[in-house]
Amino acid sequence: MSTRVSIQGYEGSFHQVAAQQFFGKDVEVITCATFREAIRVAASKKESDGGVMAIENSIAGSILPNYNLLQKSNLRIVGEIYLQIRQQLLVNPGVKIEDVREVHSHHMALLQCIDFLEKHPQWKLVETEDTALSAKLLQQHRSKHVAAIASKLAAELFDLEVLAPNIHTMKNNYTRFLILQREDRAEKVERADKASVNFHTDHSRGSLARVLTRIAEGGINLSKLQSFPIPGTEWEYSFHADMEFESLEQFNSVMESIRPITAELKIYGIYKKGKTV
Repeated sequence: MSTRVSIQGYEGSFHQVAAQQFFGKDVEVITCATFREAIRVAASKKESDGGVMAIENSIAGSILPNYNLLQKSNLRIVGEIYLQIRQQLLVNPGVKIEDVREVHSHHMALLQCIDFLEKHPQWKLVETEDTALSAKLLQQHRSKHVAAIASKLAAELFDLEVLAPNIHTMKNNYTRFLILQREDRAEKVERADKASVNFHTDHSRGSLARVLTRIAEGGINLSKLQSFPIPGTEWEYSFHADMEFESLEQFNSVMESIRPITAELKIYGIYKKGKTV
């Protein structure tokens, strides 16, 4: 029986590409309209085995609402994928570049490919809600004068041809995806070297600095620190921290050293650091 995970978006989206990279080609995706729905389905024992959620992009930065969804859920991070976003110009079979009059895709994808698109000023650019949906609709309508910008996976799923490959301007555009599972299903990750935690201090002077000093003294690399307002308080913040370490003992030792000087400390997950490929 194949693994079933929830994703935000449609079949052929980069979320599905990330899911396949982590779980394999046979993974079954449950498509959801919103990230909130994807988290709800991921947390449901009856509906899925977990979920895949984008959390940040190397160009656009953090997806802040998704950190809030993670904080409110009881899901555990069991892995991560760094996916290079490669955009393709897709058409129905037999369509040539001189046949194209319109290009449909999500507004961010159009922006990511603007250098290529500006070489064809005669094309009308049409913004849509999703890259993969643009590919699906292109296949359904069988248009000879419309192209879509989407993933290579979308081309495979919808029997489209890649008219122009890798048309994105920035070649170092990566999105980081978190692999999420319920606590009852999440198993201990062998050779783990990364963890995500959330903490807040008593907000006395120097309290955050004391926590960060102990993390540094423990030899842990703080690869990300993101602050969030605490609802119901005035100008108080919690902090999401991604930490890289050499051994689980090292990480646990640092957690024990900072626990007494934090008002609250929650570990979202201990997992293997993803590779940028």
